[in-house]
Amino acid sequence: MLKLRVSRKEAKFAPLRETLFVYLLIRITQPLLMHSKKIVAWALIMALGGFLFGFDTAVISGAEQAIQKYWNLDKFQHGLTVAIALIGTVIGALIGGIPADRLGRKNTLIIIAALYFFSSIGTALATNWYLFLLFRLLGGLGVGASSVTAPIYISEIAPAASRGRLVALFQLNVVLGILIAYFSNWVIGTTHENSWRWMLGVQAIPSLAFFLLMRIVPESPRWLILKGKKPDEARRTMQIIDPVGFEKDLAEIKETTARQSGQPSQPLFSKANMRPVLLAICFAFFNQVSGINAIIYFAPRIFEMSGLGENASLLSSVGIGLVNFLFTLLAINFIDRFGRRSLMLIGSLGLIATLGMASYAFYHSQSGWSVIAALLIYIAFFAFSQGAVIWVFLAEIFPNQVRAKGQSLGSFTHWIMAAAITFTFPYFAENYGGGPIFLFFCSMMVLQLIFVLKFMHETKGKSLEQLEHQLVVH
Repeated sequence: MLKLRVSRKEAKFAPLRETLFVYLLIRITQPLLMHSKKIVAWALIMALGGFLFGFDTAVISGAEQAIQKYWNLDKFQHGLTVAIALIGTVIGALIGGIPADRLGRKNTLIIIAALYFFSSIGTALATNWYLFLLFRLLGGLGVGASSVTAPIYISEIAPAASRGRLVALFQLNVVLGILIAYFSNWVIGTTHENSWRWMLGVQAIPSLAFFLLMRIVPESPRWLILKGKKPDEARRTMQIIDPVGFEKDLAEIKETTARQSGQPSQPLFSKANMRPVLLAICFAFFNQVSGINAIIYFAPRIFEMSGLGENASLLSSVGIGLVNFLFTLLAINFIDRFGRRSLMLIGSLGLIATLGMASYAFYHSQSGWSVIAALLIYIAFFAFSQGAVIWVFLAEIFPNQVRAKGQSLGSFTHWIMAAAITFTFPYFAENYGGGPIFLFFCSMMVLQLIFVLKFMHETKGKSLEQLEHQLVVH
């Protein structure tokens, strides 16, 4: 393990030298440093996939108003322009489990990297609105398929004791991508009239890097065993992941696979899988009716609605991205210690309070800084709970045989709700204002609190096969 040795005098002044960011980053990377350099490399490459996920999701927030003016779009066209990527994301989430099952996790992620690359180049160069929509749709397909495949891949190669931390590391890079997108928009947004093209086009560089680096990532050993392919490769990968306990893990995976192969193929929507199916749908539904994607996509517009100027709104969006990143970093440090359910309880209470504050600020025409304060605290609670937990939880609760399909269902629910909220947000914001919108989100979080208290299971510290025995009806 990585140990920090300091004297009493050094420890006294450590807070002056070491930021919370550095401390948490050290704590989070400890599990990686305990393994070989290969695992560190795999984790960093998968993190780049999460970065592209986040960047593609948030970059439109700084460009959407300029795009509306460039093509003189009406309300419907404007809403469709922002939501088209989410429509692609819904489709990508719905079908993402198919290539993940048939082609493997690795090959699917290579395809996703190509989609990100062509989307960024195409949207930056498009001179036709319909062509722009097509390339944004491709990027959305990449995001949706990535939200299915990447968490599955990480959950299938991660040791049970640190699975939450490692899967949530993907989410950390999602929010890092969001932060960099906000910062990039703020820097580029003041350069020239067509700066929106540069906002969208810079994503081509990390997309190409992700595509090339995926060549050195191995296939998921659980997928190889499930499909009866390359047993020696699966064994070597498991040995790299856990040199001491890999034999036991292999035996458990093979036993579960053999038991399932001797039975009729169990469809996702069956009595046996009813519990994880309902948990996935509800969890993904509540994630989006918290209002997170409306805030991520329309942060500058929301702040302008509260009375701030355009430049201050873009800069405030950077603040949202930074808080999102730091509190996701904090959550990763606790998700395997306190558990997924504890983080969700804390987060639900915080979201209820902060969304109520934002609604009150709009209803009573308080200053824009009151709205910023409420939403920054909101982002902190969201990142600490739902943001860090969702992809971990969805990747854990389904059996090996239907994990890709189950993850696809959860992601589909998540993104179809995101698309619906994003598509309708401009209409409700213009006609009703921020008060009723944030009051609705607040009421949904009350229902989420009840769901967590009554129905959510704790999954920390258990192998995927142990969770299958716990959650699936046999």
